[in-house]
Amino acid sequence: MKQLVLLGGGHAHVKVLADLAARPLAGWQVHLVSPYRRQIYSGMLPGWVAGHYPIESCAIALDLLAARAGVDFHETAGVGVDAAGQGIACADGSRLHFDVLSIDTGPLPAIAALPGCLDHALPIRPIEAFVAAWPGLVDRMLGACRRFDLVILGAGAAGVELAFAARHRALVDGWSHLRITLVGSGALPLDGGPACARRRLGDLLARRGIDWLGERRATGVAAGQIHFEQGPPLGFDACLVVTGAAAPAWPRAGGLATDEQGFIQVGSTLQSVSHPRVFAAGDVAAYAEPRPKSGVFAVKAGPVLAANLRAVCEGREPRAWTPQRRALYLISTGNRHALAAWGPWSVGGDWVWRWKDSIDRGFMRRFGTAA
Repeated sequence: MKQLVLLGGGHAHVKVLADLAARPLAGWQVHLVSPYRRQIYSGMLPGWVAGHYPIESCAIALDLLAARAGVDFHETAGVGVDAAGQGIACADGSRLHFDVLSIDTGPLPAIAALPGCLDHALPIRPIEAFVAAWPGLVDRMLGACRRFDLVILGAGAAGVELAFAARHRALVDGWSHLRITLVGSGALPLDGGPACARRRLGDLLARRGIDWLGERRATGVAAGQIHFEQGPPLGFDACLVVTGAAAPAWPRAGGLATDEQGFIQVGSTLQSVSHPRVFAAGDVAAYAEPRPKSGVFAVKAGPVLAANLRAVCEGREPRAWTPQRRALYLISTGNRHALAAWGPWSVGGDWVWRWKDSIDRGFMRRFGTAA
């Protein structure tokens, strides 16, 4: 029997599992390899920090989805690929052969140029590690008898949302001694976003009492301090690091074609440009037409990946896909308020949060988790 291996439990693979549950793939044994039995939906993580959702409402049970699809679940991480030999090495010492491989492992935190980060700060990825560590950080904040400085390093959408979420939680739970500082490399938050949205968010940060420190590039993290290329160090009691996505080393080491950053190069069908029996989607992939690293594009790639994996396994031609040039970004701002950004256009309001909440809950319900 031929072997299809799904490496990683990202957003696109969730759709593949749902497709396989609806229509099993005749003549193929399918494996899912993931270090976690669940996927925390990143779009709802700030809502959990803010106190809007329990963590169970933000989690998709990968093991249950795999069972429904008749897929063998391996609770371990992939640590190596042999593209030519068609093998996957796993962290538990096992090895899986594949006839077709699909990779949706997500990115690593971009901390290689930030010495001291793992020792003195808390990266947001992997998300499960952050979820496990956050309650302990809350206990530290509650136990402080003086001002507690929480610094969030990285002012993309994820960092902005976490800053607002932590502020809302502080107001609701009475953490009056918590001071939050958001640090970014640009003059305004939301790196790469439309100018009008960035101005709105900058104003909203000030109104919510969140300090903004822009035009700072961090060079390292020490005990209680962040150091920058220019300017004095910034002290902290706790630091969350949300500095973007980095590629794992093993795709390039295993013979797959990658871009300069190490992300797997795929064509319009999501097949590796060097090994057509290998597919990749989500943040680990470098699309033929470059797109930002965002869960939006991973979700959009899911149906295409499911259809093309099935096509190749059944001996048919896969179809080409061009990701949309613009994505709608819905950015939560803590108190059941959100900002919508589309190209140069942006608007904010409570109704935007209800819209985002409805989309997020609908996504979870489609994959067996009722929020």
